[in-house]
Amino acid sequence: MPVSPHIVSDVMTHTVVAVGRDAPFKDIVQLMQQWKVSALPVLEGEGRVIGVVSEADLLPKEEFRDSDPDRYTQLRRLSDLAKAGGLTAEELMSTPAVTVHADATLAQAARIMAQRKVKRLPVVNDEGMLDGVVSRADLLKVFLRTDEDIAAEVRAEAVWSLFPAPIEPIDIEVLDGVVTLTGRIRDTSLVPVAARLVRAVEGVVDVECNLSSGLRRDVAQ
Repeated sequence: MPVSPHIVSDVMTHTVVAVGRDAPFKDIVQLMQQWKVSALPVLEGEGRVIGVVSEADLLPKEEFRDSDPDRYTQLRRLSDLAKAGGLTAEELMSTPAVTVHADATLAQAARIMAQRKVKRLPVVNDEGMLDGVVSRADLLKVFLRTDEDIAAEVRAEAVWSLFPAPIEPIDIEVLDGVVTLTGRIRDTSLVPVAARLVRAVEGVVDVECNLSSGLRRDVAQ
């Protein structure tokens, strides 16, 4: 049976472009363009992540290029002015870096991205060494699973475990990631539990439970 990717290591990018603290501004821009990424980890030593330099860190240099004398009074943060004059990754980077571990769940990684308003997270080990990078696009890979794979996991993880002896066979239909369960069961109090278990399957877009109790009329008569 296909198994869902549940943790960051299942979807992260292992080959990562990064820079050292002395990397110059233009090299950073060129690397972002070349690798089509919006941020780069900044490393020291043998690969410990000390910060991240992103497009947002580079934009102040362009933002404050004009000669408007009032421009500098409109700063949201004093650090913007410093970054406008930054020349190296160390002067431009945001630190400490917002990172995640490889064994974090995809939900945890998504929550960190949303809370910290970042698009990519360096993946580090317990010593802070770079293992890879996970992006928003990586987290969305789970929605590329086929309907057949999703149905197989729903059957094993939800239906068989909750309803080992249904009144009639439970039909599992998956269309574009939307799961529909149809059938008759002995205990309808388990329907909300079934819905939660199905939603926990990676790649599920939505769930509809058409599960009812009792025998069909033609059987009961």
